[in-house]
Amino acid sequence: MSTILDQIVAKKHQEVKVRQAYASIDVLQQSPCFLTKVRSAKAAVIARDKTGIIAEFKRRSPSKGFINETADIQKVVKAYEAHGASVVSVLTDEDFFAGSSELFAQAKEVLTIPLLRKDFIVDPYQVYETKAMGADLMLLIAECLTRDEVYALAQLAHALGLEVLLELHSEDQLEKVNEYIDLVGINNRDLKTFAVDLEKSKQILSQLPTDLVKVAESGISNPAVVDELREAGFQGFLIGEEFMKHENPGDAFAAFVKKLTV
Repeated sequence: MSTILDQIVAKKHQEVKVRQAYASIDVLQQSPCFLTKVRSAKAAVIARDKTGIIAEFKRRSPSKGFINETADIQKVVKAYEAHGASVVSVLTDEDFFAGSSELFAQAKEVLTIPLLRKDFIVDPYQVYETKAMGADLMLLIAECLTRDEVYALAQLAHALGLEVLLELHSEDQLEKVNEYIDLVGINNRDLKTFAVDLEKSKQILSQLPTDLVKVAESGISNPAVVDELREAGFQGFLIGEEFMKHENPGDAFAAFVKKLTV
C-alpha cells in the first residue's frame, strides 16, 4: 500500500518530465537569479541577533487540508523578517500543499533574509530549478532518497552555490549525512503515527557531527518547546503551521517570539 510520501514522489517524477520539456536546464541557467550569490541560511540560523526560526508560509497540508487559503504572502513574510526570523521557508509543491513557484517569487521580492525552497527534490533538474528561482537553501528529505541520491543532489547544490538542509525522521537515516550537508533537520513527528516525540529527536541529535547546524522540525506549538529544544542543542526551528493557522500569521509570529526566553 502506497503512502502519501510515495504518491508525492511519484508525482514529482512526472512533474520533472513535464517541466524539463517546457524549460531545459540550459534555459534555467539563463535565469537572472542563477548567478546571484546566495545568502547563507546556516549563518542566519546561528546569528545572535536572530531567533533561529525558519518561519514557513504553507497554505495547506495533505493531512489537514487548507490551513490558510487567503493570507497575503508578501505581508506575512515581511512580518516574519521584521520580527526576527532567520530564514523564510516557502512551499512550492502545488498538488499537495497549494504552493507554487509564483508564491516563492513573490516572497523573494520583499525579503533580505535567506529563503528556503520547501519541496520534494528527487531529480537533479529540480536543483537547477531551485537555483533559478533564487533560493538560498534547498531541502532534501532523507525518507524519499537513497544515500547515493542525497550525496549527488547535495553535491550538485553546492556546485551551484546553494546550501542544503537534510531532513531526517529516524536514526537509520543518519548514514545519509555527508560533507555537502549544511543543516540537518530532525522531524519531531513520526511519519507513520504522526505523533510528536521530542525525546526521540534529542536522541538523534546526540549522534550528529558537532559542526552541523541542527534544526528541529514539526510539532513546535509554543515558545517553551523552542526553549527546551535550544537547551538540548538545536540551533534552528522550522515552524509554519503554528503561525499559518491564524488569520494574521505575521502577528502570530511576533507574539510567539516575544515569549521566547532563551
